[in-house]
Amino acid sequence: MIPFLIKSVISGLLIAAASTLAKRYPGAGALVASLPLVSVLGMMWLWHEKPDAANMAAHAGATFWYVLPSLPMFLLIPALLRHGISFWPALAAGCALTIVLYATVTWLGPRFGLPL
Repeated sequence: MIPFLIKSVISGLLIAAASTLAKRYPGAGALVASLPLVSVLGMMWLWHEKPDAANMAAHAGATFWYVLPSLPMFLLIPALLRHGISFWPALAAGCALTIVLYATVTWLGPRFGLPL
């Protein structure tokens, strides 16, 4: 239970730092938020618990393919906000698009030999 709490605190502090920084410096906050901190921390926690190179390689490769369908959300949300859509509907639309794209990648990926 203690390792889980440590992971949670460290991960939460990084998210809090990014959002706090973004209040004053939106670009800098975006830079911190865009860093693959969740992926890197996840790989560190995974390696600590199961130091298996093949498993880590599979995880890192699959992470790459799952990052791609999340990127359009970061184009859709600002476009909707700039066109007068309020934040919550814009966020919901971005999340819905990401879910659809994740499902598409999950369904199509194996058909094209992607190791997901």
